[in-house]
Amino acid sequence: MDKEKTPLPVVDFCEFTPPTYEEWKEEAIVSLKGAPFDKKLLTKTYEGITLQPLYTAEHAASFAAKDGLPGQEGYLRGATAAGYSAKPWLIAQYGDISCPQEANALLSEGLNKGATAICFNPNCCPKITTLDDIKAFFKGIDITGYPFQVFCGTSAAPALALLKAYTDEAGLDASCLTGVVGADPLGKLALKGENQGSIAGYYDQMATCLKWAAKNMPQLKTIFIQGSMYHEGGASAVDELAAMFAASIAYLDALTERGFTVDEIAEKMVFSFSLGANFFMEIAKLRAARLLWAQLIEAYGGSTTAAKLDARAATSHFTATLYDPYVNILRATTQAFCGVVGGVEALTVAPFDAAIRESDEHSRRVARNIQVMLQNEFNLTTPIDPAGGSWYIETLTGQLAETVWGKLQAIEKEGGLLAALKVGTVQNTIAETLKERFQKLAIRADKAVGSNMYPNMQETPLRRGELCSPVATLPANEPPIVAPSAVANIDGSICAIAGAFTAGATMAQIKTALNKGESEKVTPIIPHRWTEQFEALRSKTAAHKDKTGRNIEIFLANMGPLAQHKARADFSAGFMEVGGFTVLKNDGFADIASAAAAAIASKAQATVICSTDDTYPQIVPALTLAIKAQAPHMMVILAGMPAAEYKGSYMEAGLDECIHIKADCLAVLGKIQQAGGIE
Repeated sequence: MDKEKTPLPVVDFCEFTPPTYEEWKEEAIVSLKGAPFDKKLLTKTYEGITLQPLYTAEHAASFAAKDGLPGQEGYLRGATAAGYSAKPWLIAQYGDISCPQEANALLSEGLNKGATAICFNPNCCPKITTLDDIKAFFKGIDITGYPFQVFCGTSAAPALALLKAYTDEAGLDASCLTGVVGADPLGKLALKGENQGSIAGYYDQMATCLKWAAKNMPQLKTIFIQGSMYHEGGASAVDELAAMFAASIAYLDALTERGFTVDEIAEKMVFSFSLGANFFMEIAKLRAARLLWAQLIEAYGGSTTAAKLDARAATSHFTATLYDPYVNILRATTQAFCGVVGGVEALTVAPFDAAIRESDEHSRRVARNIQVMLQNEFNLTTPIDPAGGSWYIETLTGQLAETVWGKLQAIEKEGGLLAALKVGTVQNTIAETLKERFQKLAIRADKAVGSNMYPNMQETPLRRGELCSPVATLPANEPPIVAPSAVANIDGSICAIAGAFTAGATMAQIKTALNKGESEKVTPIIPHRWTEQFEALRSKTAAHKDKTGRNIEIFLANMGPLAQHKARADFSAGFMEVGGFTVLKNDGFADIASAAAAAIASKAQATVICSTDDTYPQIVPALTLAIKAQAPHMMVILAGMPAAEYKGSYMEAGLDECIHIKADCLAVLGKIQQAGGIE
């Protein structure tokens, strides 16, 4: 017989008084036992925003935009009320392209196994340059069945004309083409430092593309603003957004001067953001971008439809590493996840080996399946604005939007993005942030797994420069000889350019004919990767080992029993292995004489003394002197930060360096390499 069910009592939380942030802070200060609250618990970002350790409703109260709903004006929470449940984000995968046949194989492979967009970069395809090439590239692919995602660099006119020539010959309805085939001449100028023609000429071509596409390919967008050139230069989220929106303002102004309305321009504009390592900042960046775009279009008098931002994103090349490259899969997964949470319209996940070589079938499949799994296994198409309501993210979004708006106004006061690039304001700001990133990585305040922390000493580095696709041996099409008149008669119209392609013209010939006028010159923003300095250091170690047959070796002078030296020995081993050095370990020494003898006999380039602060005054001077007496060229390093009253005596004895959690790891390892004969 079932027992009678007793209803659960109603829990009334009103008896608990919610603590305020200040009350929590007071308790936290007590728990810190005298350590400064601001230093221990506040974090300043590269964006100049100070992160709190705890966020409450009070923090987000001033951010009025948080009260909107998905699909509502402002579009903080997304452009549509139904989010991804109505239309999943596009899975956009670029392939390493060598020849048209290979490119076709990669594109077909991707579309057949989960990709949902046609992606290629005509500026990075030197062997896809003619109408015959594009016919080989699209062989067997229904280009009307997938949206395009194509970045054309300075001008979309040649690519649009090539598509027209192809669809005309194939008998396809060009008006069915969707997606974006767009240009960003200011972004390309920032990256390269000089374009082939004048900015005014590129604006004219942008106007030509806008007008022609509106009539002939109305579902295709033709302006594609990129954030990668700023991000890969080391930019913060603020500087990336400010530069991108400054570019959008330049294009809005240039095209309205050429007779277009704000709505006509804005509705053909797409933004592509890079997704970096700061998970919550990247989510806030995407949400802030939608809010800023809506405010910008409102200021220009545009409609609410034009105020809907078309945001695309790609995982970061800046954070990709050469060593322990499989960790890049984890980085890409996290970055892809924050892109989805942030609400992108399309997403590109780079293969884990993209920074090393032409990606193979395995790495492309892994990259593609990250997105396929996010959509199909993890059901991320179901929640709408999952970050909405988070006091942390809402507050951060508001702070980021406000900071970007201030930076954008500063750029406009200089005369706009082009003027700011000419005087170097944008480049200098990004360079300063890059310098700060490198410095924090050097002292390991920022951590890159597998590079400056937790290196994999057993890994076999992936070989560079391999051609890994199954059709890599196929020859490229040779471009035909073109009559000079076919290019000389181009009047700048898309139809005339398409006619030149039909006559056999190449992409390079078309661009030369189109790009007239004196080009602008600026200091380029050089692409970097944040771990490149550590990778260069480790590569020197590997080259030295290959040349000499012996690695740089580090001897650990572990003093006393295990409990006395283990913590510092483990720290020292991890510190030294970052440089690819071989660490000679042991169970410890009972006296200074035996430790010195073992260190000298090892013939290592450096000895690290590992023990406790209490024992160092008796150990360090004596052991250092004993080693230096017989091995004067051997570096002697102390594991730990010496007390001020003892440091002088340690250095007088011949101590070379001290390593600790605040030490410049990059600089110390470089000195050890020099001691080992590496220039």
